[in-house]
Amino acid sequence: MLETLDLRASCPRARLKRELPGLQERLRRLQYELREAELPTVVLFEGWDAAGKSTVIQRLTRCLDPRAFRQFPGAPPSELEQRYHFLWKYQVRLPEDGQIAFFDHSWYSRVLVERVEKFVPKTLWKKAFGQINELERWLAEDGQVVVKFFLHISRKEQRRRLRSMEKDALERWKVQKEDWRRNERYGDWVVAIEEMLARTDTPHAPWTVVAATDFRHLRLTVFRTLVERMEEALRQRRAAPAEVSRTSLAQAATRGARERRDREEATLVRSVAREAGLPIEEETAN
Repeated sequence: MLETLDLRASCPRARLKRELPGLQERLRRLQYELREAELPTVVLFEGWDAAGKSTVIQRLTRCLDPRAFRQFPGAPPSELEQRYHFLWKYQVRLPEDGQIAFFDHSWYSRVLVERVEKFVPKTLWKKAFGQINELERWLAEDGQVVVKFFLHISRKEQRRRLRSMEKDALERWKVQKEDWRRNERYGDWVVAIEEMLARTDTPHAPWTVVAATDFRHLRLTVFRTLVERMEEALRQRRAAPAEVSRTSLAQAATRGARERRDREEATLVRSVAREAGLPIEEETAN
């Protein structure tokens, strides 16, 4: 999948200036529409070090109401988290209905960094593919929107960015020895990434692989994809409001059916009681 991506894809500044404001405004409005429809949204960002994950998340959240989203940076599991299944630390951070959760690195760490760096044995990361698919299928069936991005850059571009960050006094702290070591093992990471994409790209949680060499192209693609996925989820929720029974839309949509069923059951009970000669408490007219 990675080798078919055109890493030279770019976006002219004029196009970004023309299209991005409309997408930002649409995303801002969608946040409230999804909140009203009680639709939770999970947005995952995976990608190479220095590919721009945290930067594009900042661009996305800049136009959002901070009361309705949360952002989680990637971090090694704590001592407490290591006591539980690897998915637990992410499950407790899933959004409430109508909220958005952004993950800068996610449960895919098990089949990427933990695999390549040999933090876990092969039996565990092999098993994780099925566990991840099961989790995402459960999220989709629960009415949650799952949007997954992988930001791709070449080995040469990654080296260029790491050097540039090291020269910047405000950013050099971001570059660690591990970043350079991972760049040297770029080929090993490609193998893990390709298998991850192939085995976890599903109809209910597809991957969007984005060429991140040109940041304007990256930003526009991420904004457009997220808006489109949110709009599609909103259309589906409005077309079938009763699909998620806990929501207000479902309760409103089924209120008439519930009232009709209650009347039919009451009529049946009175009919059976009459046939049995039992006393009947007649309804009083309003």
